Amino acid sequence: MSFSQNLKTDISGTIIALEKAALEKWNSGDPSGYINLSADDVSYFDPSLSQRLDGIENLKKYYEPIKKAVEVHKYEMINPQVVAMQNMAVLTFNFHSYKAEGVSKWNCTEVYRLEADGQWKIIHTHWSFCVKP
Repeated sequence: MSFSQNLKTDISGTIIALEKAALEKWNSGDPSGYINLSADDVSYFDPSLSQRLDGIENLKKYYEPIKKAVEVHKYEMINPQVVAMQNMAVLTFNFHSYKAEGVSKWNCTEVYRLEADGQWKIIHTHWSFCVKP
């Protein structure tokens, strides 16, 4: 079965729009966009964790102290790319967040799965700092 270019373009646009909507909330200290977008079996990595975090309940606990602590004045999602199949999509992008203290530069990978109800959900997140060579 061939996977048409139009369908790939549609999936790509949907995934990027979902991610941007979650980022908008995140940047004002509201993690609910990502919580609502994450599947029950989500796994999560970021530089502040010593090991992988598993499951939506653990992600909610991790995000709880972050509520209202994030204040990003401006952000850029740079070079977003989606590689998609019929029920799976991988989004990668660079992220620059501008705060009073300056700019933070990140790399992000999100793996999305198309659920039985037709919604795309994040099943894996990996954030890392951009490091100059």
